[in-house]
Amino acid sequence: MAGRAVAISSLLILLLFVGFSTPILSDADKPEDLALLQSQDQNDAVSSPPDPNRFGGGDDDDLSDSDGTGGGDDDSDREAVDEKDVVVLKEANFNEILERNPYLMVEFYAPWCGHCKALAPEYAAAATELKGEAVLAKVDGTEENGLMDKYEVQGFPTLYFFADGVHKAYSGPRTKDAIVAWVKKKMGSVIHNITTTAEAESILTTESKIVLGFLDSLEGPESLELAAASRLEDDVNFYQTASPEVARLFHIDQQVKRPALVLLKKEAEKLSHFDGQFIKSAISEFVFANKHPLVITFTKDSSRQIFENPIKKQLLLFATSNVSEKVLPEFQEAAKSFKGKLIFVHVEIDNKDGKSVADYFGVTGDAPRVLAYTGNDDAKKYVLDGELTSNSIKLFGGDFLEDKLKRFYKSDPIPETNDGDVKIVVGDNFDELVLDESKDVLLEIYDPSCGYCQALEPTYNKLAKYLRGIDSLLIAKMDGTKNEHPRAKPDGFPTILFFPAGNKSFDPITFDGDRTLVAFYKFLKKHASIPFKLKKPASYQSSKDSDENNNSVKDEL
Repeated sequence: MAGRAVAISSLLILLLFVGFSTPILSDADKPEDLALLQSQDQNDAVSSPPDPNRFGGGDDDDLSDSDGTGGGDDDSDREAVDEKDVVVLKEANFNEILERNPYLMVEFYAPWCGHCKALAPEYAAAATELKGEAVLAKVDGTEENGLMDKYEVQGFPTLYFFADGVHKAYSGPRTKDAIVAWVKKKMGSVIHNITTTAEAESILTTESKIVLGFLDSLEGPESLELAAASRLEDDVNFYQTASPEVARLFHIDQQVKRPALVLLKKEAEKLSHFDGQFIKSAISEFVFANKHPLVITFTKDSSRQIFENPIKKQLLLFATSNVSEKVLPEFQEAAKSFKGKLIFVHVEIDNKDGKSVADYFGVTGDAPRVLAYTGNDDAKKYVLDGELTSNSIKLFGGDFLEDKLKRFYKSDPIPETNDGDVKIVVGDNFDELVLDESKDVLLEIYDPSCGYCQALEPTYNKLAKYLRGIDSLLIAKMDGTKNEHPRAKPDGFPTILFFPAGNKSFDPITFDGDRTLVAFYKFLKKHASIPFKLKKPASYQSSKDSDENNNSVKDEL
């Protein structure tokens, strides 16, 4: 009897548990009430167009693999390459190999990286040709995190050339011949002697960027230090002289204590004198800090000086051509305090190239403005408020380097009216609309030129139409190319985020399901903090009643 009682009690508990745990469907969840949305999905069923803005159509590019996408998923292609002369480096043997070899090129790669696989045969062939002169090696960046961090490797492949322990990035063509020629140049003597004033005058006339060392002798330890420093620079020609007459042409006092060094360039700042210790590292740092223009005027031709510059942080002056004459000298004066630390960029907003840059940064109007830009993956921007003087720009630049500034987010103007089913969100009304704790908010971040965004638009509009009578629910969209907010970080376009009511301090929920009315509806029902019920249009209910009446007549017949 006791056993039977226990069994009955267990059965009752199980039935109660099942009863409470089985979800109770509201009227809006019943299949017949989803028929409207399902019928609309069937009407809208079209294949999405290919979208190069989302997936990067066409050929691979450096950015895709550098960010960890693209390429295959194994190392089979690379294993087929004969890499017998490429040294495999790990954290355990890296320093030993570096110390034993005055010239060492290292490739940081990932097995899945498509560009790394394409480089492998060229790199292996270069290693074979340079055998006995320089060593070419490789590091699997997916396994050697310590080396990746130490050398601040941001993408794959990354190639560094080490000369006497000092490394420099290689950014040239990824072919055997280009790599071999570049390495041999770095290994050889890249310093030239000037012995006559005629030679000096010819060089000053034809070259735009020159380093000259004024030495006691064209041989010896000082010449060797200058030559070692020259191997670390690609875009500056190095010369040396022992002639006071030649030195005078390069604006060096003939009576100066030797060794002396100057850098000349055909820019607003023409002459820079070196006053440090005459050793390779100090000379290299001086040249790096002074070889660039004080201010780079943005054009298509000059853009490489900005985007490929190892200095990533920038100060940008946006001004029309007529206003530039007044504020540019102040900008140039401030730039002298930040050599080797910041890139100063001048953007003329009344020409085509400048206008596109202004649009990207969200700069509007004709008034001159100065922005600071981190230039890396987080792409943070900051705005200088107030009068533009050399002193105010210096203070702004200093605060930028010390991370003391308040971040700027670009925004379209707030719409004068916002009565559509899909609410328009911009940077400046984001808090009001999206972070309203009384509303569950679904937000699409889109790019107007994105094919997937265009394909989604009819479905998204219909979703908003069918849900517009629900006061607790907001369907919204934001142009991600013109608006920014710290809580809205798109991962490609479109990115669809859900912000539940009462939980706006937490990260939003990303929607990654099928882009159909039913999928969106079920997602909202699952995640909404405030329960809601789909309100069917009267026209749909009338149509349903008519169908039921017709079926009743058929039954009677």
